Amino acid sequence: MYALSKAQAGDICTIKWMFGLPEAVDFLRQHHVEEGETIQVIRKLRDSLIIGALGKEIADRIQV
Repeated sequence: MYALSKAQAGDICTIKWMFGLPEAVDFLRQHHVEEGETIQVIRKLRDSLIIGALGKEIADRIQV
């Protein structure tokens, strides 16, 4: 298990768990980003990942 921010473009990952402010986790879940979901990293930028619009700070709190 590792932080989503460590994933590379093209990686397909299954979300194992997420943590953070309840409002942030609720927002992710409302947008169907939750434990058990499979996601693909579309692009990795300097300080963010594109799987939607997650910043690196949030991606550090998602383990895949």
